[in-house]
Amino acid sequence: MKVYTTDRIRNVVLLGHGGSGKTSLVEAMAYLGGITSRLGNVTDGNTISDFDKEEIKRKFSISTSLVPIAWGDVKVNILDAPGYFDFVGEAEEAAAAADAAVIVVNGKNGVEVGTLKAWALCEKYSLPRMIFITNMDFDNASFRKITEDLTEQFGKKIAPIHFPIRENEKFTGYVNVVKKAGRKWLEKGQKEECPIPEYLDEYLEKYRETLLEAVAETSEEFMDRYFAGEEFSVHEIMMALTQNVSSGDIVPVAMGSPVQLRGVANLLDDIVQYFPSPDKRSVAGINTKTNEIFEANYDFAKAKSAQVFKTIVDPFIGKYSMIKVKSGVIKSDDVIFNIDKDAEQKLNKLYVFEGSKPIEIPELHAGDIGAIAKLDKARTGDTLSTKATPIRYGKIEVSIPYTYKRYRAKNKGDEDKVAQALQKISHEDLTMKVVNDSENRQTLLYGMGDQHLEMIQSELLTKYKIEIELERPKVAFRETIRKSADVEAKYKKQSGGHGQYGHVKMRFEPLGDLETPYAFEQEVVGGAVPKNYFPAVEKGVQEAVLKGPLAGYPVVGVKAILYDGSYHPVDSSEMAFKTASIQAFKKGFLEASPVLLEPIASLKVTVPDKFTGDVMGDLNKRRGRVLGMNPDHKGNQIVEADIPMMELYGYCTTLRSMTGGSGDFAYEFARYEQAPKDIMDKEIAARAGEE
Repeated sequence: MKVYTTDRIRNVVLLGHGGSGKTSLVEAMAYLGGITSRLGNVTDGNTISDFDKEEIKRKFSISTSLVPIAWGDVKVNILDAPGYFDFVGEAEEAAAAADAAVIVVNGKNGVEVGTLKAWALCEKYSLPRMIFITNMDFDNASFRKITEDLTEQFGKKIAPIHFPIRENEKFTGYVNVVKKAGRKWLEKGQKEECPIPEYLDEYLEKYRETLLEAVAETSEEFMDRYFAGEEFSVHEIMMALTQNVSSGDIVPVAMGSPVQLRGVANLLDDIVQYFPSPDKRSVAGINTKTNEIFEANYDFAKAKSAQVFKTIVDPFIGKYSMIKVKSGVIKSDDVIFNIDKDAEQKLNKLYVFEGSKPIEIPELHAGDIGAIAKLDKARTGDTLSTKATPIRYGKIEVSIPYTYKRYRAKNKGDEDKVAQALQKISHEDLTMKVVNDSENRQTLLYGMGDQHLEMIQSELLTKYKIEIELERPKVAFRETIRKSADVEAKYKKQSGGHGQYGHVKMRFEPLGDLETPYAFEQEVVGGAVPKNYFPAVEKGVQEAVLKGPLAGYPVVGVKAILYDGSYHPVDSSEMAFKTASIQAFKKGFLEASPVLLEPIASLKVTVPDKFTGDVMGDLNKRRGRVLGMNPDHKGNQIVEADIPMMELYGYCTTLRSMTGGSGDFAYEFARYEQAPKDIMDKEIAARAGEE
């Protein structure tokens, strides 16, 4: 592929609900751009952008793929992002690397939750956007209804620029709103001019009015001409549209049928016409040598810098760091400095990816997207520059994973292999994390949802030939006491020669602080227990609180007071007093009305108003206490609640099915509270069974 200068590049992310037709659209674009000689489809598993075994098996996108399409003298870098919510991290990385977005809406299903989430992602990254409605060849696809829904949802920004012509229930052509002209489809997406059917006149009038209103608002002169009833030229409308789309004031709506190659060439034309090249966008980092702001702004004349926005790690093809060049020109023989890892490395080769196929290129200009192979220490989010001008850009923000399961290697001895493979996957997937919970002797795998965790499990098997089992995680309970107890314990052992003797009288009472395991005090009078044995008695308590007598959980909030005892001048030892102290603790703890404490999370659930009742009802079932609700002024309510951690298991799946995927949640550990008796009894019995 030839080298493109910054003004000849468009970086476009395709966003939308899962199954809206993004991958089929990329396939049609690749075919029209001459990359492929046939149209693949998702069902057959032969598309250019869904090439991973897991994607072929599941028939949907799991990771973002890059397909650069030469369209005229412009290169359109298409980033095909997954639409399923479990793989939102991939969409977030792609949006961070893009300069504009096409939100794909399925003509059969209309505006879905994924459409709204795609819009929110565009807002987060201030991306100019267009909407493309697919599947217009289906009878039940209603362009008018979807446009009305989009306008209701997003306001007057929505401006249709093409709308369909149907004859005998078939999608035969379209009306170009800007040019006020009809077009009839021919073979392979070709078209010819045709008259606009009379029944569409009212829609043309309505859509054109929307467009002209938006155009008029771009300048006072245009506003005056609009109110004077003057007509704008096609060129003026297109120039005003370009300006308004770039600023986000207008969101054009186009449509077509990628399977029939209809409307796809128009979309590519519109991307080139209306979307900004990278040099029209701004980006800044910090020059760490001077501590000054470095205005990169995709200027090819400035010092070279780039950011890794995605990492590909594959056991067969190796590791590739996907980069977006922020300034300068990066060449295949450059020496690059990674400021985040304080490491310098000579580049070997530069590539652009066509789906799964790396194509070598000599250089990448500012604003372009490509890949570097074998950049050893680089991770997603790292900044690459030169040592002379070391730049650092802000890290890419991805969603935090809250769904987790316990995992274990199916075959004994595979633990190290699993850990290494998961570490490689974590380089690719920032929304996956592994946590070692040593207290409960378990390792936890965190992801964006159950499907995400299953996909990681499947990937370990297909790519790394390792099997893991996913299970419900153990909950980190604690043990404490509610009353006081006064006990004594004597450790006496005679075995010829020196024996062992330690005797303590101790009181145990609630400390009133559940953050601290224990507090130790002594009130010994008259040397009943010599001072030099006090540390041994405390050491016994310190050891005993690690594994409580009730169910083997760590103990918190206990005050231990040594007040009396006795000793033997020859047989007493530190070990004997420590053992006596442990015995006293166990006895005293069980006499002091012991209870289990369960971890409580502070939960925030964001849901559209209409689902608030369902969500609150479900939280009550899960022993949650709703503390209040606050509107987020975007049509959602933020429900705040305290909820036992053990009740959050499976919550992600429940919330999604209850809200059609529109609900989000986040939580953090808040405190420990006494567990109800039924939960306590069940847990003690379960732990006894494990022993």
